[in-house]
Amino acid sequence: MSSDSLDGLLERLTAGDPAAAEQVFLAYEPYLRMVVRRRLPSRLRSKFDSIDVVQSVWADVVHGFREAGWHFTNAAQLKAFLVKVTQNRFLDRVRKHGNAANREQSLNFANNHQSSSEETSRPSQVAQADELWQRMLRLCPPAHHELLRLKRQGCSLAEIAERTSLHESSVRRILYELARRIDGEE
Repeated sequence: MSSDSLDGLLERLTAGDPAAAEQVFLAYEPYLRMVVRRRLPSRLRSKFDSIDVVQSVWADVVHGFREAGWHFTNAAQLKAFLVKVTQNRFLDRVRKHGNAANREQSLNFANNHQSSSEETSRPSQVAQADELWQRMLRLCPPAHHELLRLKRQGCSLAEIAERTSLHESSVRRILYELARRIDGEE
């Protein structure tokens, strides 16, 4: 989209035209998603997506135009503002989800009893793993215990989904929620 047409859309957006807001979003959305994806570490990709950040930013921007009366002199100024807001929102999401992602460990690690490296595990590590396993079972509904056992055995999300008749994203959500509960207990 040319700079002149974006400037025209910006005028309509400032005047409160909802169709202009949609067109401006469609014009800037791919670029803003790229800004997020370029900086999104792989360990956080399961926590949030670039579109989550961009949509959150856009909701605030539309509110700012409607309620706060924001005005930008040209499309370049709006783009610079959107990039800065997107970067800040991205950093907020990283801070929010980063600690949980740093603490996550494979459930296979908790399975020291069945691991081939049991001989190299210190007794304290085995005790901690057993304690973690018991906490996970306690925090999880009995219907999800089989899912945990499969994950502990080293099955992939796809294998667990196939064996439990759950969708792969449901398995991921259940494990993520369990990790949040465990994190909340600490």
